[in-house]
Amino acid sequence: MNKTLLVLSMAAILGLAACGSDGDKGSDGVAGAAGSDGANGDSGKDWSSVNQWYVDGQHRVSKAEAMTPNKDAGSAKNIILFVGDGMGVSTITAARILDGQLHSNTGEENSLSFETLPHLGLAKTYNVDAQTPDSAGTMTAMMTGVKTDAGVISQAEGVVRGNCASAAGQDLVTALELAGIAGMSTGVVSTARVTHATPASTFAHVPDRDWESDSNLPAEAVTNGCKDIAAQLLDFNQGQGVNVVMGGGRREFIPNTMTDPEGKTGKRSDGRDLTAEWLSQYTNAAYVTDREAFLALDTTNTDHALGLFNSSHMDYDYDRVEDGVQGEPSLAEMTAKSIDILSKNDKGFVLIVEAGRIDHAHHAGNAARALYDTIALSDAVRVAMEKTSEDDTLLMVTADHSHVFTIAGYPTRGNPILGLVKSNDAHGEPSITNSTDANGMPYTTVGYANGLGYASLAMGGDERYMYAALAGRVDLNYVDTQSAGFHQEAAVPLESETHAGEDVAIFSRGPGASLIEGTVEQNHLFHVMNYVGDLVNKAEAVTP
Repeated sequence: MNKTLLVLSMAAILGLAACGSDGDKGSDGVAGAAGSDGANGDSGKDWSSVNQWYVDGQHRVSKAEAMTPNKDAGSAKNIILFVGDGMGVSTITAARILDGQLHSNTGEENSLSFETLPHLGLAKTYNVDAQTPDSAGTMTAMMTGVKTDAGVISQAEGVVRGNCASAAGQDLVTALELAGIAGMSTGVVSTARVTHATPASTFAHVPDRDWESDSNLPAEAVTNGCKDIAAQLLDFNQGQGVNVVMGGGRREFIPNTMTDPEGKTGKRSDGRDLTAEWLSQYTNAAYVTDREAFLALDTTNTDHALGLFNSSHMDYDYDRVEDGVQGEPSLAEMTAKSIDILSKNDKGFVLIVEAGRIDHAHHAGNAARALYDTIALSDAVRVAMEKTSEDDTLLMVTADHSHVFTIAGYPTRGNPILGLVKSNDAHGEPSITNSTDANGMPYTTVGYANGLGYASLAMGGDERYMYAALAGRVDLNYVDTQSAGFHQEAAVPLESETHAGEDVAIFSRGPGASLIEGTVEQNHLFHVMNYVGDLVNKAEAVTP
């Protein structure tokens, strides 16, 4: 064996070199030689200069070796599933780099909280009828264990989308319903409308994801007795009902004759105020509409909490303003409060948390907001990791689908992830000039295969839909591509950027986490939750 390699190996095995606490501290880029002279590998030299990449690799192997998987049926008291809507692998990578750069590091060596979870797998996201999926079909798979068609909420593939009559006998039982029947506490948190496809798939059953309010129901649906998604939340009567619901979508719960605290009217045409019904339906119940009331919520004496913080979707995390009465809580704050309420139940809980606006920012071609919302999800996962134990809580983080979001070119390490590409020069040093395309124009590291394309706006985000799609390249020499108002170029002009069809990652820890490995069908997640939570057996045990 080469003497230098032997020294490196011995240093790592004996733990004589300084290892980072997370085993992932490659940020210093320590030069490759062992020993203070960096050449002869003399074992009497300064061990602190041993190649850190090598040492970190050994440290990670040691941590992996020490893990003892718990795969016993029924071994999880609690289950928490985080869904980053639209959070493909490229989004995770870019958010990891941005997060590191926001903390004055190069970024590439950084890890988001959920990337430190010990088990990892990949999920195939296709719907029964679609190669590239939508959120309704994908979340149905995760919540029921059954794949279905795009646009369908927790009903089997025998249903015809948008046809109420075809839904007879097609309802699928969700993990949240099973948990409720079993006497566990349940919660749903989202930064989107809580009636939107992903959160709705936990508690509702409809043949069309757009039926969020009764005003969205077509005549055929009314005739055949189908109910809207918001009304179905109030009808959820398994066990204690849903204990915690937090997110956006206030308009779907109040009548069109009522004005909410934002000065916006509701959408319901049936005259029902579902927020008032929530309060009357449960004891120890609370309804809050802003961050101030949310923070004042007493979790000790609250068993059912409904928080609707926006008429439609909640703000992007980048835009979230804590402005007193109209402020919105962060995803991390909602997660923490939910766990505090749910964990009072000795039988355990199931909590579903969605970072819904990653998806919306990508659809608008606005990478900055998508990445900031991914970082916000990382913050929420960190809170959940701190407030629960891997001994009794299965914690999973995944996405429903990805987006056509790319990281390209050959930027030097540490180049701003939202910036223009600057490569290394012929001597391996960072260039001071921008890399250019065949037309001599600079280009950004991140971009989209399709969508609305370039825009540099004062606000950005959903504002992009006010302007037509822009095809082709733009001279970006004097454009601030790192501004949150910048929208990346797109190769194919469309009115909205689309989902993508590749597999998505699943990160996990806790009882049964080792069951998530390799490449699996997306509905596998339900079966893991059912196995480690023993949900079906517990529900059947209390069902007459």
